[in-house]
Amino acid sequence: MATLGDLGVGAGINILSALIFFLVFAFLRLQPLNDRVYFPKWYFKGLRESPIPSGAFVRKFVNLDFRSYLRFLDWMPAALRMPEPELIDHAGLDSAVYLRIYLIGLKIFVPIAFLAWAVLVPVNYTNITLDLEKIKNVTSSDIDKLSISNIPDKSPRLFSHIVMAYVFTVWTCYVLLKEYEIVANMRLHFLATEERRPDQYTVLVRNVPPDSDESTSELVEHFFLVNHPDHYLTHQVVYNANSLAKLVKKKKKMLNWLVYYQNKLSRSKTATRPLRKTGFLGLWGKKVDAIEHYKTEIEKLTDQIAKEKERVAHDPKSIMPAAFVSFKTQWGAAVCAQTQQSRNPTIWLTEWAPEPRDVYWPNMAVPYVQLTVKRLIMGVAFFFLTFFFMIPIAIVQSFASLEGIEKAAPFLKPIVEAKFIKSVIAGFLPGIALKLFLIFLPTILMIMAKFEGYPSKSSLERRAASRYYLFSLVNVFLGSIITGTAFEQLESFIHQSATDIPKTIGVAIPMKATFFITYIMVDGWAGIAAEILMLKPLIIYHLKNSFLVKTDKDREEAMDPGSIGFNTGEPRIQLYVLLGLVYATVTPTLLPFIIIFFGLAYVVFRHQIINVYKQEYESAAAFWPDVHGRIITALIISQLLLFGLLSTKKAAQSTPFLIALPVLTLWFHRYCKGRFEPAFKTFPLQEAMMKDTLEQARDPNLNLKGYLQSAYIHPVFKECGDEEDNESLEKSETESVIVATKRQSRRNTPAPSRMTGGSSPSMRDVELAQP
Repeated sequence: MATLGDLGVGAGINILSALIFFLVFAFLRLQPLNDRVYFPKWYFKGLRESPIPSGAFVRKFVNLDFRSYLRFLDWMPAALRMPEPELIDHAGLDSAVYLRIYLIGLKIFVPIAFLAWAVLVPVNYTNITLDLEKIKNVTSSDIDKLSISNIPDKSPRLFSHIVMAYVFTVWTCYVLLKEYEIVANMRLHFLATEERRPDQYTVLVRNVPPDSDESTSELVEHFFLVNHPDHYLTHQVVYNANSLAKLVKKKKKMLNWLVYYQNKLSRSKTATRPLRKTGFLGLWGKKVDAIEHYKTEIEKLTDQIAKEKERVAHDPKSIMPAAFVSFKTQWGAAVCAQTQQSRNPTIWLTEWAPEPRDVYWPNMAVPYVQLTVKRLIMGVAFFFLTFFFMIPIAIVQSFASLEGIEKAAPFLKPIVEAKFIKSVIAGFLPGIALKLFLIFLPTILMIMAKFEGYPSKSSLERRAASRYYLFSLVNVFLGSIITGTAFEQLESFIHQSATDIPKTIGVAIPMKATFFITYIMVDGWAGIAAEILMLKPLIIYHLKNSFLVKTDKDREEAMDPGSIGFNTGEPRIQLYVLLGLVYATVTPTLLPFIIIFFGLAYVVFRHQIINVYKQEYESAAAFWPDVHGRIITALIISQLLLFGLLSTKKAAQSTPFLIALPVLTLWFHRYCKGRFEPAFKTFPLQEAMMKDTLEQARDPNLNLKGYLQSAYIHPVFKECGDEEDNESLEKSETESVIVATKRQSRRNTPAPSRMTGGSSPSMRDVELAQP
């Protein structure tokens, strides 16, 4: 059980770690060679040039302007200086709204912390319930005397906690209401004013029914000519090009190795050509000339790619029952995306198409009928992952304590009993142990989301974030409380009567706040400070720059700034929101640690979004309903836990007053869902018509078909295409001919196709069409 002194040592270690990270970052970001690592976003925009000066050799590597080192914290006010509208133009709405989640944390918890410390802390501290001479079986520390555990059973003082629970709930709901309204208006304004994008005119159609008389491409065109005759423009069927993509990726890897060995030869002072072994990873096998080896391998892959492309072009099985269908107007796309297309609700399923860079192409080849089975399998797998993960977490946490270390290694007892070592173990080790244990979890959850077949990167990240939050709720929060109570109060459970065990648990749950404080300091203080250092991208960039970079384009590709990482960042925020709401009325001591996290994270991530991160997609803040729903969930959990805790305090007269809180919170959530969520699920037809009118006035001669016809072609075809294919594509797509059909009856088609030719864009056409 950590004491105030132990937490002070832990805070000192983490503050010192964060300061070291900031100092190292301040030094590294000023060095000319690191400029592309710490300011890549400006390079991608073409607004920054390399600061490497000519002249002295040392100046090319080291910044000798010592005055710049005195202003090592200047990046903080610089990160706060950019106004939000400019930030949206610079980084996109997703990034700007993501930062607002940190602001919500500050808006919620700063007033709550002030009230909790002004009202609840004095009420809790002026009791002697946790006097160890009276309750010898329950371990506690000085910090627990500031919690609700220090209030005796049936005490009238418990009414103050109930009143504060109401105040905290009302304030949290008020902040959520205002933020939901602000973000909804930001989204609608962004959609109404953003520049033309292919997804504004395009719908993703899935589960196209098979037809023995027509190909998938012909069937899609006929269906939309019949049912959307005035608005249908063109379409692009989806192909299973995953095997082709693997070959292209392998060829890129071989080209990188070829460049590496060519650079190595050119920089060598001797004429000796580099060698490599032909075995696995070059570890064994016959030694051969590395450059000739990779040239030969690249030639083989080039032939394989050509054959695979030919196979995809002529194999009907390569065409999936899905297509991207584009319309002449945004109004027509909105109508199609938001309505049911057939009397059978399981076919011709339509949804807004992701923007082209948001499409996750490997999952586009997954048949729609398999998605339900895949998601069921992953649901079961996630269930076992969540609940079986609790066992190793409990073991790790038991050993990451003073008692656990002494039990596992008795010979270390003299060392760990030393005052400073003891404080480090109690105030630092539990948090870092849990942090390290969860390091591979985001990767596992993303793999599971990809297996489920979600069609876009944004939906993959939202799915992974949802499961990460659920995992954190069950294992990190509930698991830590349950296992911590079981291990720390084991002696009480053994020697107490059964009727006293709920009381012991009720007293022990608030005591677990010390563990969460250590976790917040490790993950939320030092962890956030480490984020700005970007050690991994820094090392990778310099390795690539040293061995692979030959041109400016190569150097640009070596920059890998990453993105905001919604699938990991947002669940972490929600865990801290949950901890803050749960412990606001139970142990207010935790609140200042959370406030420091939100303030520090807001500044750090604002800097990263402005200067570093290159967002892979733009969803126009489509994730906000998930954020709102998780905060509501945290609020309800905090109310239920307080209700259960007061029941162990035998507060029969005061506890019933809490029953109304979850009901009112659910009613508030339902109101917000009905009032604001439609802005994130549908696009108003009125807004679509206004945008169409403006587009027509702004560019009346726009060749929309030419703009859209290649927007959703699989990227792998573009990578392995050639100029002749592009010319063939443009020629075939601009010709206007009648769609052929093998149907004996054309009763369902009111008129010949006015859009494309004697054979609708089939895979044979697309073979030539890939740019």
